[in-house]
Amino acid sequence: MTTKEFEKEKKIIENIKIIKEKIKNAAKKANRNFEEIKLMAVTKTVSPKYVNVAIENGVNLLGENKAQELKEKYEHYLKKDVEIHFIGHLQTNKVKDVVKLVNCIESVDSLKLLETISKFSAKENKIMNVLLEINIGEEETKFGFKPSEILEKIDFISKIPNVKVKGLMSIPPRKNVKDYFEQMRAIYIDISNKKIDNVDMDFLSMGTSDDFIKAIEYGANIVRIGRFLFGER
Repeated sequence: MTTKEFEKEKKIIENIKIIKEKIKNAAKKANRNFEEIKLMAVTKTVSPKYVNVAIENGVNLLGENKAQELKEKYEHYLKKDVEIHFIGHLQTNKVKDVVKLVNCIESVDSLKLLETISKFSAKENKIMNVLLEINIGEEETKFGFKPSEILEKIDFISKIPNVKVKGLMSIPPRKNVKDYFEQMRAIYIDISNKKIDNVDMDFLSMGTSDDFIKAIEYGANIVRIGRFLFGER
């Protein structure tokens, strides 16, 4: 191992400790149990060697952005007791490969994608856990269900076979992020209160390196950390 590699591994370990302490403090401030909040390591462009350092130091949830990168890195990961979620925009022609490798697809942004996941999950004889991605800022450059349509479509979504809705995910605009987190929490609670079969609001995935502390204040229990954990790409 080179000195540079050693220093990078050391920095990752230090960052994990800092992030976990920040999560703990944010949870305490919000009167929440910090153990219910999952730290996701966002692994885009990160070598499996360094991802495994994070795993060896207590990070047991990985977030993958690209199907091809996931396929290339999957066999190199230390996967015992580790969950892998797909968090990037997923094209329907990549679903077949992704369904075989992940525990959850967080970035479900359309009925068409859900139905494709259902089809390939059935072929694998599995139920795929999914989070519904909400385009909370209704930005043209982002994917996801509009806030106004998700409550209308949730009953139909609940009946799609071989998928299990486990919560919501969002990537809000950076400006006025607090307001968008608050809106996401309201939608999350509304769906929870409906008590729909095959829809469990177990997870609210929001918050990144820049705003995960604020996301925890508004109920996030999966925070997706890349740059803060692994350094600049």
